[in-house]
Amino acid sequence: MFFPIGDDQVHRGFTPFFSYGFIALNVMIFFYQSSLGEAGAEFIYNYGSIPLEFERGEDYHTLITSIFLHGSWMHLIGNMLYMWIFADNIEASIGNVPFLIFYFLGGLAASLCHIYFNAGSQIPAVGASGALSAVMGAYIVMFPKSNIRGYLLFFRINVAAWVFLGFWFFQQSQAGYASLGDTSGGIAWWAHIGGFVFGVLCGFFFRQRYGVPELDRGRDRYA
Repeated sequence: MFFPIGDDQVHRGFTPFFSYGFIALNVMIFFYQSSLGEAGAEFIYNYGSIPLEFERGEDYHTLITSIFLHGSWMHLIGNMLYMWIFADNIEASIGNVPFLIFYFLGGLAASLCHIYFNAGSQIPAVGASGALSAVMGAYIVMFPKSNIRGYLLFFRINVAAWVFLGFWFFQQSQAGYASLGDTSGGIAWWAHIGGFVFGVLCGFFFRQRYGVPELDRGRDRYA
């Protein structure tokens, strides 16, 4: 299994405030959630996105609040690793405020896609992975030839972004198709799929509007 640790996109002189800020915010919220003990489950139900409640016209705010919650440490760490690798590149390409808007719209698209394919479910969906899927969708369009650096077993290798993210989306699509009709819980595959498709569409718009910034690949960058 390939474990990514970074990429070779280096943006000199730009600080991705929101990308790094979202990492800090997600970690702080998870610490708070963990400090609640048994009340943490109620916290998840209050702020996670529950398809049945949305269908009833309730708790629309959870479409956004859910993308800042996580079910476990491993869930959090995995998502924040992908945030660290991919989000700063998109923010550097389109600017801080446009990235902020894009991130929230990506999370919204992911949540709505999950609700559509899980109608009637009473299980709360949480996690930044839907919004991050939008980021990765934009990344594969804007930086398809970028090298994603990581480890395959004990060997450090590079994989082209279009290969890594293309295979990732193929896996999500297969799992999403297999999950149709199952509302018993588990991974919100359709949030990943919906977010990624939204991100790809935005990626084409971003390339045309903002272009792709000149990159400094003189040094390796690890995330």
